[in-house]
Amino acid sequence: MMFEGVAGAEAERVRRMLDRQEILDCVHRCCRGVDRLDRELLLSAYHPGAIDDHGVFRGTVEEFADWAFAGHRANHRGHHHYVMNHTCDLDGDVAHTETYYIFVGQNRTGTPVTLHGGRYVDRFERRAGRWAIAYRVSLLEWVGGVTEPDLPPVERRPGGVVARDRTDSSYARPLGPIEG
Repeated sequence: MMFEGVAGAEAERVRRMLDRQEILDCVHRCCRGVDRLDRELLLSAYHPGAIDDHGVFRGTVEEFADWAFAGHRANHRGHHHYVMNHTCDLDGDVAHTETYYIFVGQNRTGTPVTLHGGRYVDRFERRAGRWAIAYRVSLLEWVGGVTEPDLPPVERRPGGVVARDRTDSSYARPLGPIEG
């Protein structure tokens, strides 16, 4: 593959950097899709029929979306998946990645906040020029909780719209002052 002004080994190096960025963007898109309960965005991070193995759940990505969204709606007022350390081993149209995560959930009952830490171990495939997850194993390594909230509930704080759907301020284009 040739890039304007880049040839040979340099072109391959640029291609690999672009591949790695597309894969990391996919990891981020997956987390955002779950956090916003945005099925379309979540599914866009996987190839159709991909398998997601979360230990307590194993099935197709479509089944995973149903399971995850039902669980989060029932158990959390809001939640975030934070991803950190990320390694990516490329081999042609296949990549194996490991991504560390922290999950934070604001619980509806019991302990106000739940924390989980672990790793996503993924096999990505490039099909028809598109990188996406073909197989994921989520490895939960630790669980903890926080006993007392230190901020008022989200609905009492000023700022943008916090929602787990497309009304969330992160979807606004162009982003600007919230009217109304």
